Amino acid sequence: MLLTVFIYVSIVAFIGLSLYKAYQYANMPMHGRWELYPVPKEPGEKGHYGGSYYEDLEYWNKPRQVSHAGEIIDMLKEMLFIKNLFINQRRQWYLSYALHLGIYLLGLWTVLLAVGAIMELSGTPVTATEGGFASLVYYVTLLAGGAGAILLGFGSIALFFKRSLNNSFAKYTTPQEYFNLFFLFAVVASGLVVWSGDVGFNYGREIFKSLFTFSPVVADTALTIHILLLGAVMIYIPQTKMSHYVGKYFAFHKVLWDNEPNLRNSKMESVIREAISYKPKASWSAPHINPAAQQQDKK
Repeated sequence: MLLTVFIYVSIVAFIGLSLYKAYQYANMPMHGRWELYPVPKEPGEKGHYGGSYYEDLEYWNKPRQVSHAGEIIDMLKEMLFIKNLFINQRRQWYLSYALHLGIYLLGLWTVLLAVGAIMELSGTPVTATEGGFASLVYYVTLLAGGAGAILLGFGSIALFFKRSLNNSFAKYTTPQEYFNLFFLFAVVASGLVVWSGDVGFNYGREIFKSLFTFSPVVADTALTIHILLLGAVMIYIPQTKMSHYVGKYFAFHKVLWDNEPNLRNSKMESVIREAISYKPKASWSAPHINPAAQQQDKK
């Protein structure tokens, strides 16, 4: 039963910590307003060539039009396909996208395991020979889980070695980033060991059935290790820089593309006034700064 409780805790922690991270981002002081064009929420041709509604005569007297569809499409290109890395660092993209695509496929795999568990609780076995929708769920689960695990395992260990062996990357890679990649690889490796003994992922559907019915999860040693590692990484990820899946929205919507006009008596004006009045509480504390030398220079 302890293993079951741990799974519940890891799921709640992942969701809760991710929401808390989003809350922190949403309540941060106003950014520096880069307004890097093109801004895809500018409708029509302006969103493509880098124009702005600021070009219009007396724009402040005209109703502003915003293309939410353009913004969402461009954001999805980056979130789902890592567009900017593909354009700027093609060789790095192949490894990074393998890792991210593996995560996306494993997310789909998790949903399919839950769907399969509900079907089996309803009396419909999810097998290769059942036929119809049940067999479709079985094979898509098999494809998503297998491909996702292989891609994530390859991407994480390949990036680990590239950062280790490439001097340009090694200079900017912290020990935590090495640990993050190796942690992901360890989770995948333990999962592949479990999968080798149950190619159809029946163990996954059994886990979800136990979770849905509040029953103890039955697991051997290999599966127990995998569950512990997976739960640990779910608790760990939202507390690290890997939580950029939360920050992506804010980075684009509230930093790069925030070109809301600063008009008199507008909401933006009050936000800017608040930002201007902000005074940092922390003092300068970079490790290369010698406080004694600073005092000497002032004299």
